Amino acid sequence: MNLDFYKNKSVFVTGHTGFKGAWLCHVLKLAGAHVTGYALEAECGSVFDVAGVAGGMDSVISDIRDYCALSSAFERVLPEVVFHLAAQPLVLDSYSRPVYTFETNVLGTVNLLECVRQSKSVRSVVIITTDKVYKNNEWVFGYREIDELGGSDPYSASKSCAEIAAESYTKSFLIERNIPLSTARAGNVIGGGDISEFRIIPDCVRAVISGKPVVVRNPYSVRPYQHVLEPLFAYLLIAERQCGDFKLAGSYNIGPVDDDCVTTGDLANVFCDAWGDGSVWKSMGEQTSAPLETNLLRLDCSKIRAILGWHPVWNVKEAVVKVIEWEKARCCGGNIQAVMDKQIEEYLERINNGSNDGSNEK
Repeated sequence: MNLDFYKNKSVFVTGHTGFKGAWLCHVLKLAGAHVTGYALEAECGSVFDVAGVAGGMDSVISDIRDYCALSSAFERVLPEVVFHLAAQPLVLDSYSRPVYTFETNVLGTVNLLECVRQSKSVRSVVIITTDKVYKNNEWVFGYREIDELGGSDPYSASKSCAEIAAESYTKSFLIERNIPLSTARAGNVIGGGDISEFRIIPDCVRAVISGKPVVVRNPYSVRPYQHVLEPLFAYLLIAERQCGDFKLAGSYNIGPVDDDCVTTGDLANVFCDAWGDGSVWKSMGEQTSAPLETNLLRLDCSKIRAILGWHPVWNVKEAVVKVIEWEKARCCGGNIQAVMDKQIEEYLERINNGSNDGSNEK
């Protein structure tokens, strides 16, 4: 991982006020990039808000569905590298707001792709989608990048559509312009500062802070959980490497080793043990009216490991400990930026020491 690649480069990040976007912008600023973010207003209490991520970067508050505003921002900053994270990111929310979900995740992606097509400065693009783009057959083995796309719920379907739009723009326009574009399909991400509803770790944090038991919606569902820095450094690696070799552009799964594809109940156990203070969890029980969610989802990440040499660094227990370190610092009024800097430094140290070999010592 060569963060020097980003020094003094103009980098455009959509969705920068969101959970992953804020962490990515913080890493890019540390790398010396000139960062421009484009997103809706940050939620009060989000990592972008409490960590002061807006400092030292260009923050444009606007809607990804507004092509004119997005195009104007592109023309002003002339980005060299583009990361597209802006999205409606929640499965359950997509059931209550399906039209908004499709508008944001599909039309928003097309708007971004059109800006790239019209740009004369862009050298590398990474479109962030999700592991849920695959037609889920509840296989016990991981999905590969060549497997069929699909999606029963509006969120998954909208992200599959975004993948198809990205492939269309690549084949129709970007190949002849020699602009490499990759899509990144990451598993479930956890980390300090996530305040989203309907996500297990934020639910755990809210519960233990209020002195209540954690309520787990689907304790037996299996997901590829990973710390937020894992996919972010994969995105950074993809953008850097494809910039030097167009043939490396494509679709990449990003997830943990198989041992870290755990049930939601197991993850709640890890969290409660690590938090301490008598923390416990309980199952929500049968919810016949709850929207459909898949029970089993694994990723085969052999492509990114073989082609780009990327491997996960922290196992699921280490990832949860990092989350708790962040959240307890917030509770105690600690220096959130210092905690983030420390965790990024520790992550890079593990990479530089050659510890990212895919092993998962418990």
